Amino acid sequence: MKEKLGVLVCMSIWFAMHGCCMGNFVVKKSSLTVTSPDNLRDTIYECAMGNFGVPESGGTLVGAVIFPEANGKACKSFDNMISFKSKSAPNLDVFLLANRGDCYLSLKAWNAQNAGAAAIIVADDIAEPVTFMAYPDLVGEAGHADYLQNITIPLALISKSSGDSIKKALATGDLVTLNLDWREAMPHPDEHVKYEFWTTSNDECGPKCESQKQFVNNFKEVAQLLEWEGYTKFTPHYMTWYCPEEFVLSTQCKSQCINHGRYCAPDPDQDFYKGYEGKDVVVQNLLQACVYKVANESGRPWLWWDYVAEFAICCPMKDKKYTKECADEVLRSRGMDVKLIDKCIGDPTSYMDNPILEAEQAAQAGKGSGGNITILPTLVINNRHYTGKLETGAVLRAICSYFNETTKPYDDYTKGCKCPSSHQDLWLTVLTG
Repeated sequence: MKEKLGVLVCMSIWFAMHGCCMGNFVVKKSSLTVTSPDNLRDTIYECAMGNFGVPESGGTLVGAVIFPEANGKACKSFDNMISFKSKSAPNLDVFLLANRGDCYLSLKAWNAQNAGAAAIIVADDIAEPVTFMAYPDLVGEAGHADYLQNITIPLALISKSSGDSIKKALATGDLVTLNLDWREAMPHPDEHVKYEFWTTSNDECGPKCESQKQFVNNFKEVAQLLEWEGYTKFTPHYMTWYCPEEFVLSTQCKSQCINHGRYCAPDPDQDFYKGYEGKDVVVQNLLQACVYKVANESGRPWLWWDYVAEFAICCPMKDKKYTKECADEVLRSRGMDVKLIDKCIGDPTSYMDNPILEAEQAAQAGKGSGGNITILPTLVINNRHYTGKLETGAVLRAICSYFNETTKPYDDYTKGCKCPSSHQDLWLTVLTG
């Protein structure tokens, strides 16, 4: 595990320097089904879904496939080139089929979206198992972070043989329709839904940090209500890396790590000699993890949401208040025992392991059943990575879809969740704004 995380520390420095947002893929089997033509009906293709775009957990999307004669790899704009309407099924959404290669997957999705496609299906250019396609195009996604934030259509990566069969049907003039389905493989282990939110206390990492802060503010009341009623079990997590032994005394590791290189985070402003350092972020992340631990042990896990939301408002880096002193003030305002938090944090200058951060690194490296974590923010629901917008309505619909019908606290969530009667007004306020 340490060797795996050691590689990530170099990646984290690169990410911090370039401000990247990368696309990751989570392989979803049995999620792309052919509904026409008849000779392919009910064929199920394995595919990997991009975590950019908005494939809504628990949802479906049906569309007619178009494969353009020109710009078949979707690396150029489709403006004035083709019509994204199916002549055979004008009332159906269009799924653009594109070949892999020549440009990054995010650019293909962006071009397809701008031309009016409802989804993009990318066929691999070599014969290989789709499960080996799960690693992101790191450099490409980093270089296009601006439009990554604005991609709203889902991307599905399929094998070369799957793509060839669809192209063959299209070449004979058949109407090919596909059903993208995100409802399958949703585990329901008990009457609760367990979900995890991988986040950071850093507030200077651009759009990703802003989206996390906004999500915490907007989802706080929903999360607390679900916890109060006993419907969900929530756990926050924080990513850390470790510094390889040979670099522990370097300027980079000294500024980004605590506990003698054991736990590291990228420098917030990518300057090792001024401003807040990566080690400041690690300490604040550890503090927030301890807030959850202490609150959870006292039977009040929902206090984490109050603390994190208030800390973001009262102690921002831009005001030079991202400090232990400011954090302690927020803790006291929430009635939490600062001494218990300090005991949990331990000594960041020691040469000893920190049990909280050791557990975080183990979870991050995939020791649990939720898989390894490579990007922030990441939401994991019942050990499945959430795909979709990080906003209250979309996340709540996803959580609802993981309940058993007999234990679900809402009904017909596609029309808006129905709340427990004792909190009807609060739910209406949260869900309608």
